[in-house]
Amino acid sequence: MNRSVAIGAGVVAVILAIGVYLSAFTVSMTQQAIVLQFGDPRAVVTEPGLHWKLPVIQNVIYIDKRILNLDHGAQPEEIIAKDRKRLVVDAFARYRIVDSLRFYQAVGAPRNADSRLRPNFVSSLRNVLGDHTLEEVVRDDRAGLMKKIQTAFNAAAQQFGVEVVDVRIRRADLPDQNSQAIYQRMQTEREREAAEIRAQGNEEAQRIRSRADREVTVIIAEAERDAQIARGEGDAKRNEIYAGAYSQDPDFFAFYRSMEAYRQSLKGDNTTMIVEPQGEFFRYFGAESGRR
Repeated sequence: MNRSVAIGAGVVAVILAIGVYLSAFTVSMTQQAIVLQFGDPRAVVTEPGLHWKLPVIQNVIYIDKRILNLDHGAQPEEIIAKDRKRLVVDAFARYRIVDSLRFYQAVGAPRNADSRLRPNFVSSLRNVLGDHTLEEVVRDDRAGLMKKIQTAFNAAAQQFGVEVVDVRIRRADLPDQNSQAIYQRMQTEREREAAEIRAQGNEEAQRIRSRADREVTVIIAEAERDAQIARGEGDAKRNEIYAGAYSQDPDFFAFYRSMEAYRQSLKGDNTTMIVEPQGEFFRYFGAESGRR
């Protein structure tokens, strides 16, 4: 009898333990929980700690309270800007679930969040960036555009019980084929500009050389003219001096001119002359007075 009671008490204890195990659940600081009964939400638990539910007929799903990234495996989107330029945009968003019940009713399991939210995110990207030019997206108003995308995406995400806290554009660039064409056009343009600058440089160099050659010719001509003038003035002065010397002492002048003629004729170390010392040229060889 006692053994049967003990066995029964043990069975009851096991059943109670299983019931307690199936009825208890815990919620951490980073989570909120929804209690479902046959898939129908019955309660939303936001306080961390130990909580209870009906065993077997109720189950719990957990929703993350933290800020989440809408970025998992996303591919860059190709968007047409206002100026008809095609852009490849790589962007991501951060959000938090503020209404877990609405989130569950709209999305279902948390693993479905990205697939449900991403179309709305891409639509916001296209709508906002499609109203602006390439320069505004890439350079002029990038921060303002990210704020506009966040506002538009947040309005669309409210139906999912989600609050968008941030949107960032990692990269906004032209497609590869367009980039290559633009780079090639830029290279061609730079080469054309370089060739034009080189041609202008060669033209200017030729102009400078021509001007320099002309100036050299003028300078040489002027120098030769001045030299001729100086030589003429020197010859005139020399003739004037000779005339003065001749008028003062004709014999001495004749002797000096003969000596100059001898010096010019007999200069050098190897001068050899075989002549008869007769005639007017050698008249001073025989007498100092030049008379024979």
